[in-house]
Amino acid sequence: MKHSSRYALAALASLPTTAAFACATCGCSLSTDAAMGYSSATGWSVGIEYDYLDQDQLRHGGSAISPARVAAINNAGGDQEVEKDTANHYTTLDLGYAPSPDWNFKLMVPYVDRNHTTYGNSPNPLTPDLISGASYGGLGDIKFITSWQGLLPTNNLGFQLGIKLPTGDYGGPSADGLGVVGRNPRAFTSGPLAGNLVDTSLQPGTGSTDLIVGAYYYQPVSQDFDAFVNGQFQAAVSHKLDQPGADFRPGNLATVSVGLRYEANPTVVPQLQLNLTHKSHDQGALSDDTDSAGTVAYLSPGVTVNVAQATYVYTFVQLPVYRQLVGYQLSPRWTASVGLTHMF
Repeated sequence: MKHSSRYALAALASLPTTAAFACATCGCSLSTDAAMGYSSATGWSVGIEYDYLDQDQLRHGGSAISPARVAAINNAGGDQEVEKDTANHYTTLDLGYAPSPDWNFKLMVPYVDRNHTTYGNSPNPLTPDLISGASYGGLGDIKFITSWQGLLPTNNLGFQLGIKLPTGDYGGPSADGLGVVGRNPRAFTSGPLAGNLVDTSLQPGTGSTDLIVGAYYYQPVSQDFDAFVNGQFQAAVSHKLDQPGADFRPGNLATVSVGLRYEANPTVVPQLQLNLTHKSHDQGALSDDTDSAGTVAYLSPGVTVNVAQATYVYTFVQLPVYRQLVGYQLSPRWTASVGLTHMF
C-alpha cells in the first residue's frame, strides 16, 4: 500500500456518524474512516468532528409533502403530528489507540445540540401560534469500537465489534400519563405544547444498549485512486425504557458506504462517497412507529487535507439522491461534516 505510515490512524476504528444520532431516518451516514483513509500504523490519536443536519423538509414515501397536506389528515379526524423543523448539531470527541497493526480501539463521545419545532396534531390551516418549540443540548450516547484487521498480510480487510451505551438523557411520559420515565427527558419550552415532553426518539439518548458489528475493505485500483467499501449494523440488545405502556426500543440501523479517493497529491485528497442507510421501525408505546423507518442514499463529495505533519482536516457535504421514507418524516436537504484528527 502506498499510504504514508502515519496516515489517518484514527479512522481505522471509526464508524459512520449515523449510529450516534437519535432521530428518525435522518440519513446522515458519512463514513469518517474512509474520509481519513486507512493505515496499520500504531499509536494514539485524538479527533473532533462537527456534523450539521437540518431536517427541514417533510417527506412521505419518495416525495416532499407540504405541512398543510399533512395537517389536512387531522381535519378528517386523523391524529398525525405535523413537524416543522429539527436542526441538529453534533460535536463528537474521538480517542483512538492502536497497540499493533492488527488491533485498534476507539472511544467516541458525542454532544447533541438540537432545536425542534412542531405544529403538533394541529388541523389545517396552520398558523404561527400553533408552533411549539424546544431547544436543548447534552451528552449523547457514547460508543466504544474494537477493530481487527489481521486476516490479510496487507491489513486492508477489517472487522469491527462495538457497543453503544445509554449515557445520554432519555425518556418519555409514564404509562399513567402523570409522570415521566427515563432520565431527565427534555420538554417543549414554548407554544401550546410547553411543558410536554419532546418525542422519545428526539431525546439526547435512546436509553438502549446497542451492539455494533461491521467490516471494511479498501484497495488501490490505479496509481492514483483507492476504492473502499464498508458496512455496519447496529441493534439494541437491551433498553431501559421497558415498562408496560411506557417502553421504547430504537429501530435497527444498517449502513453501507462505497467510494473513491484520489491520492495523486498526498497533502490534498479529494474523494467521493455513496452512503446508504436503512432503518427499521422504532418499537414500543413511546415510539412513533409509523413514522420512523425508511431508506436513504446520499452522494457525498469531500476532501482531506494534511495541514501539519500529523494533523488532518476533512470536510464533506452530503446530497440526497434517493429517499424512501415510511409515514411522514422530516428530512434534510443536505448535511455537512468537518473534522480534525491529530496522531501522536
